[in-house]
Amino acid sequence: MKDLAASLRLPERSQVGSRELGRFVDEAFRARTVEITFLGYTGETIVGPLYRRLEDLLDDPGPTRRVCIRVLVPDFGQPMTVPSRVGPNGEPLDDSELRRSQERRCQGFDEALSVLAERLNRLGRVTVESEFRLYPGIPRDKICVLNRELVLHGLYDVLARLILRSSGPEYYDPKGHRADLNVWSAKDTDTTRAAVATWNQHMDGLWSLATVPPWRRATTT
Repeated sequence: MKDLAASLRLPERSQVGSRELGRFVDEAFRARTVEITFLGYTGETIVGPLYRRLEDLLDDPGPTRRVCIRVLVPDFGQPMTVPSRVGPNGEPLDDSELRRSQERRCQGFDEALSVLAERLNRLGRVTVESEFRLYPGIPRDKICVLNRELVLHGLYDVLARLILRSSGPEYYDPKGHRADLNVWSAKDTDTTRAAVATWNQHMDGLWSLATVPPWRRATTT
């Protein structure tokens, strides 16, 4: 346990805001092979920077020849405590319509990246793979692994609330852009290198166990 704790200690100045994620994506796209794995709520904060960088590849791929994007989002087809409606005494009440709306957002993000990936693949200069999969549970962690060398990890405020209409109910709805992210780099020290290796193994395992979303299953049958 002491060895594990030591490997997860962070370097100095190791925290950034979620809004800074784009600059890390830009840096990752300087590589010949780009691999980005993200786990979060809907993928909104990563999709924007990824879409812009993929669009840039249409005109000038630069050194990049292969891109692999993996996005893990919750399985909104299952009852959830977050997101959910806030009950009379603060208890979470599952809301199927809220879950469906978040699922539609994820589907839209997935399709936008996939369509752009297909365009790039047709041009033949860059090979791009992009896919969303589902993990069980609530959106608690926000994790991004870039080129297997850099890891950003933060925690959502699972008690954050949202009111969609002035006369409507409150919802438990994490605000992803507010999450601060701790940073591990394999280039810093032996301890951070070990931490990055652990994160890579963890994310690879989660991806292997994740399920294909219903919207993707529908297109392959």
